[in-house]
Amino acid sequence: MLSHYYTVKGYGEHEIIIQKSRFICYTERVTTEEEAQRFIQQIKKKHHDANHNCSAYLIGEHDQIQKANDDGEPSGTAGVPMLEVLKKKKLKDTAVVVTRYFGGIKLGTGGLIRAYGKSVSEGLREIGIVERKLMRVIHTKIDYTWLGKVENELRSSTFLIKDIHYLNDVEVETYVEEEKKDSFTDWMTELTNGKSEISEGEVTYLEQAVQI
Repeated sequence: MLSHYYTVKGYGEHEIIIQKSRFICYTERVTTEEEAQRFIQQIKKKHHDANHNCSAYLIGEHDQIQKANDDGEPSGTAGVPMLEVLKKKKLKDTAVVVTRYFGGIKLGTGGLIRAYGKSVSEGLREIGIVERKLMRVIHTKIDYTWLGKVENELRSSTFLIKDIHYLNDVEVETYVEEEKKDSFTDWMTELTNGKSEISEGEVTYLEQAVQI
């Protein structure tokens, strides 16, 4: 598992007009080629009357699967520039479809490359990109008398609280980077004068919105 990576926030759409042609960018997060193809077919079905439904996707930790499709546009003028935007932004597990309704003005090879690239770039900016960081969830069990101090200290730190469970004791779940879990444990032990019970939980990805 990668320690961190960037991907699209999820499903979204964004439309721009270039020389009277409509370019509608659709995005989706996918983890398999089957998911990517299913998403592309959904958009094609939705816009069966469009002139083109061009697509590109990147899948896998090391971008093992990369595909681009011009869907009738001149070779290399749509799918490839769309894929290049995904690669430039270092996105993973992302599929994009750009639907074009021709407006009557021919753009030429260079114009098409710029238009499809711009459609994806602007679409990603509007829909959103997230960074996924691999984190360990640390469980800290404390008496209720320690809750105020522990919660305040955590909220003023760089650590993020995942959840707080109010049971016989209080259990605070915190996202901690793997390499910081020992220092976190030492800090929490000192903070509670050794009155906390600390254990390691699941490893999961934490998502946070970013601008890239």
